[in-house]
Amino acid sequence: MSPAAPSASLEALREEARGCQRCPLWQIGTQTVFGDGPAAARAMFVGEAPGYNEDQQGQPFVGAAGALFDEALAAAGIDRDQLYVTNTVKHRPYEPGGRHGKNRPPKQSEINACRVWLDQELALIRPEILCLMGAVAAKAVLGKDFKLTQSRGQWLESHVAPHAIATLHPSVILVRPDPVSRDEARRSFFADIALVGERLRNS
Repeated sequence: MSPAAPSASLEALREEARGCQRCPLWQIGTQTVFGDGPAAARAMFVGEAPGYNEDQQGQPFVGAAGALFDEALAAAGIDRDQLYVTNTVKHRPYEPGGRHGKNRPPKQSEINACRVWLDQELALIRPEILCLMGAVAAKAVLGKDFKLTQSRGQWLESHVAPHAIATLHPSVILVRPDPVSRDEARRSFFADIALVGERLRNS
């Protein structure tokens, strides 16, 4: 396969997903927010679902959670341009409320409907390292019985990548009201991303 072929396939998949109507979320979302990054990326990060900023800009992790994600990557010495970053669900799930609506977790039916896109992204990228951010992403890839509280920050066996790890979703850190709990969660998240950086450099 030529070096250009994976990217071409990824771009074709992105274009196909643009018109996705597999679940009702397309009716309330501005656009499909597909994964972003090179097809040859060694590491792939998977989050939960787009928020308001992602829905508006059409790219994953560009809002407040994205800023914290970028900060953790920089601290770990990881170049985001070398990563493939995506979400379990490609349209924003939200409810009315406030200026921009209130984000909500995706329903299992929405996760199931969107799984076809994530499966194909994984098949095309074939990452060496897979980082699953949040319980939604971890359960979607590692199985419904996976418990983030028990296995966060541990290297795991996975059929989709040689090295897999699950960590907190950065948005969870941002919404914690207690400063002590928030700082603890932040340290855990940064430590897990640092493990990804170490493995990238040493594998």
